[in-house]
Amino acid sequence: MFLLFRGLLLLLTLWLSGCSSTKPAGSAASTIVYLVRHGEKDTALDPKDPPLTAAGAQRALALRDSLQRRPVTAIFSTDTKRTRATVQPLAEAKKLDVQTYDAKPVGLAALAKQIRTLPRGKAVVVVGHSNTVLETIEALGAPRPVPSIADSEFNYLFEVTIPSNDRPATARALRYGAAQ
Repeated sequence: MFLLFRGLLLLLTLWLSGCSSTKPAGSAASTIVYLVRHGEKDTALDPKDPPLTAAGAQRALALRDSLQRRPVTAIFSTDTKRTRATVQPLAEAKKLDVQTYDAKPVGLAALAKQIRTLPRGKAVVVVGHSNTVLETIEALGAPRPVPSIADSEFNYLFEVTIPSNDRPATARALRYGAAQ
C-alpha cells in the first residue's frame, strides 16, 4: 500500500510539473514603452524653448506617480526645457539619467532601434511633442492609437508593447493627470 501511495505521489508530481506555467526556455517578456507629450508650456516666458506652467509641473508629478511602480530602466527626452522638466520627477524617483534624442525622423528611427536593444521585460519612458509622439509610436512598429494630438492635449499616456517574438508592436492610449 505504501509503495502504491509513493508511486501515485510521484506520478502526480511529474504530471503537475508538466503543467507548470513557466515560459519556455529562450522566451523573454515584452518591452513596454510609455510615451507622453510634455506638460503644459508657458510660451510667454520663452517662445523658443518655453518652460512648464504650474499646471505642467503638476502634470510632471502626475507622470511620476503614474509610472513610479513600473520597472522603468531608461528615460528619453528631446532636448527642450519642457520635455526634460516633464520627466525630471520620474527620473529622480527612479534614480535614472534622462537621455536625449533627436526628434527628427532619422532620430526617431535611431531611438526605436536603441529601445529594441534594451533588456526585455522592462519599461522605457519617452517624452516628446504633439508632432513627434505618434511618429515615435510608428517608428516602434505600432499603429497610431489616435489619429492626432491637438495642441491643447497634454494628458495622453501611450503604452506601446513590443513583444519578444516576431509579433508586431501594439499601442493603446491612456490618460494621466488632470483632465483638460
